[in-house]
Amino acid sequence: MSVISIFMIGIGLSMDAFAVSIAKGMTMKKQEVWKYAIILGFFFGLFQAGMPVIGWWVGSYFQELISSVDHWIAFGLLAVIGLNMIREAVKGEEDVDSSLTLSTIIVLAIATSIDALAVGISFAFLQVNIWMAASIIGITTFVLSIIAVVIGNRLGGVLEKYAGILGGIILIGISTKILIEHLFF
Repeated sequence: MSVISIFMIGIGLSMDAFAVSIAKGMTMKKQEVWKYAIILGFFFGLFQAGMPVIGWWVGSYFQELISSVDHWIAFGLLAVIGLNMIREAVKGEEDVDSSLTLSTIIVLAIATSIDALAVGISFAFLQVNIWMAASIIGITTFVLSIIAVVIGNRLGGVLEKYAGILGGIILIGISTKILIEHLFF
């Protein structure tokens, strides 16, 4: 598999992290954007790089088990976080940023990288250099997530009052998209 193909896979895998980063960026204070952009980019990139390695290692042994529940896990995690963002925005809680704890970041990173686990399983069958592939996927996700947080923050400034609600709706939409794709396509 060529480097270009792996890069394109990396872009595809990073789209959920990209959308979540936009949603989270909408609710951040301007002075904290770069700090959280790098933190989110790091964790999203790390998990997007690590999951294919785990999937590659596990190989086909657990393929059926993983593919039968991965969409439900991602759906549940993202939907709960999205509902929480909407609840905070409707209640008018001042610091929506406080929901960006390490545990929230890790849950988001896991939820947005579960598909990468399945890709790693396919990489085992295709005899792809997993370390090169994981590096490309992780770096691509890192860069795109940082860009997305900044874009989201700029949008959030424009939509200030509704940013938390819109961000929550985006997360719920992503979770629903993941579920529908896995159940019907």
